[in-house]
Amino acid sequence: MMDEADKEAQRAFITGIRGEVSEGEEPEQAATAKPGETGWVVRILDQSGASAGDDDVVEEVKGFLDLAHANAFARAYVRDSIERCRIPGAAERDVLESWFAFGENAEVVDAGEDGWKASTELDDFVSSPATPMERDWRALDPRRLVDEAALEGFSDTAHDDLADEDDDEAFVTEIIRRKQAES
Repeated sequence: MMDEADKEAQRAFITGIRGEVSEGEEPEQAATAKPGETGWVVRILDQSGASAGDDDVVEEVKGFLDLAHANAFARAYVRDSIERCRIPGAAERDVLESWFAFGENAEVVDAGEDGWKASTELDDFVSSPATPMERDWRALDPRRLVDEAALEGFSDTAHDDLADEDDDEAFVTEIIRRKQAES
């Protein structure tokens, strides 16, 4: 059951993800906020050249609310791509060559100098394997963000919690009955 403090923290988190400004707060620098309906865009590029068209664009991921979010996604995406190209015992040079041949790059569209660039961290990425957290671009994917309006349909009343406890108790009881019947 979520108490009021948890609900408020959840609302603040979602508000922060959306880039909304609360009363009394100043908006962030203009470099982090992107005007427009779709927000920042990260372009995924095929390094192998096998994608259709001359531009090697695999997909464009839209909906990043600020530049930091787009940069973090691009960085994690490339980090994961490099790890998928790494084979056990491979030298750093082999990992890099494999990534250039088969991997995917990511760039933040229209970010200029403020956008993350794979070239700035490639040496570090190939020299040390990534942790699962460093590779988790899916957690940063804006297509997976939950809208606050979608959360409003869920109720955290005591009645709902009692119903859930009853369901859990019935489930446990059924498992016990089946185990006893098998014995």
